[in-house]
Amino acid sequence: MSHAPVDPVALTADLIRCNSVTPLEGGALVLLEKLLSEAGFKCTRVDRGGIANLYAKWGERGNGKAFGFNGHTDVVPVGDEAAWTHPPFGAEVDGDWMYGRGATDMKSGVAAFAAAAVDFVRNTPPDGAVVLAITGDEEGESVDGTPALLDWMAETGERMDACIVGEPTCPENMGDMIKIGRRGALTAYFEVIGKQGHSAYLHKVINPMPAVALLGHRLSTHVLDEGTDHFDPSTCAITTIDTGNPAANVIPARTKMTVNLRFNDLHTGDSLTAWMREEADKVAAETGTRIEMTTRLSGESFLTPPGDLSSLVAGAVQAETGRMPELSTTGGTSDARFVKNHCPVVEFGLVGHRMHQVDERVRISDIEALKKVYTRVLTDYFAE
Repeated sequence: MSHAPVDPVALTADLIRCNSVTPLEGGALVLLEKLLSEAGFKCTRVDRGGIANLYAKWGERGNGKAFGFNGHTDVVPVGDEAAWTHPPFGAEVDGDWMYGRGATDMKSGVAAFAAAAVDFVRNTPPDGAVVLAITGDEEGESVDGTPALLDWMAETGERMDACIVGEPTCPENMGDMIKIGRRGALTAYFEVIGKQGHSAYLHKVINPMPAVALLGHRLSTHVLDEGTDHFDPSTCAITTIDTGNPAANVIPARTKMTVNLRFNDLHTGDSLTAWMREEADKVAAETGTRIEMTTRLSGESFLTPPGDLSSLVAGAVQAETGRMPELSTTGGTSDARFVKNHCPVVEFGLVGHRMHQVDERVRISDIEALKKVYTRVLTDYFAE
């Protein structure tokens, strides 16, 4: 029985029309489960903590080959809906552009790899397995999304041997860039505690604000490293300092500061936490304050060294777009930070500079090109 090719543009539109602002499923995974089940994929909902996740597999990993795609259908909030020129969940088309929340990040990516996977297994059934691991919790805390899928896979013996995360990766043009790693992300929250009193009697108070200024200066000006072959230098940025003191003649008792670090593979979350704790202790001793610190690690840095997987994907990108992509580790975090503990992983997707914006939109021609890239990746992987 012949089947018409799955249209990734129409599928993108259907997904955009699902209001799936984190943590809402919005019908997006239900839609994908129906499409994939009808194509012979065995689908399992791996919901956890109120988050909807979908695991879909065609075939078996009998020969040790299972290629996977990972992505998300949840989206960030719309913001000021009145500022949109097209309804954020309307998937309206204007020329070569489709508008809607998630158009770029990343319902188009999910649509492209789902369409590629369905057509591939129908037309050239491979000797191996094709896996789609799709979450509804990438834009949120990411605790019960891809980690839940990977936990379930470990418990049930399911496995991918290589994986593409379909996040937007290209800075300007389709095919510009593949991500082979990501910097780690660590946030530190400091509370400097002094002694409140009248600003005219400084000998009776301990002002926490100079201590915060000193600590912030030392952290933000410290050179963590000079970068590596694949990573830019690590950074430490002050993102907020809060005292909440409306009185000009009162020394406050407490001041808070938050810093955000983006770090390469010369560091770990633990090593950076230890460094900040040491600096905080020095400042506390010098200023007579007490400094409390808590941290939140969003993800460790990781690198999939250039090799078989990056060459496979880069070859497919060049063949379909005419561009040889740069192998990069720039940008923020993604769910690849979880997948890298399971199997080799790279990221490739659309041009990303319109994600999360008002009037988020995607080029229709880029969606079609992305499906072709993913189809070629599958073809070349199973032909090896």
